[in-house]
Amino acid sequence: MLKEQLIQAAKQHAEAEIMLHKTNINVYMEKVVGIGEHPDIVETIRKEQDAMATAHDKLEMLKKYFD
Repeated sequence: MLKEQLIQAAKQHAEAEIMLHKTNINVYMEKVVGIGEHPDIVETIRKEQDAMATAHDKLEMLKKYFD
């Protein structure tokens, strides 16, 4: 039972990371005017995409090897 809880917690953490970075990307795309500390919006979005891809890869790995 503990194993399943740990796997579920890891999956939920990865899903939350995906949502966090997706939300950040949406903010950068929709509210560009209010983001003065990020002069290179495209590079900032790419960094968010990289973080989102990492979380996605972790989630897929958990599903493939631990389901």
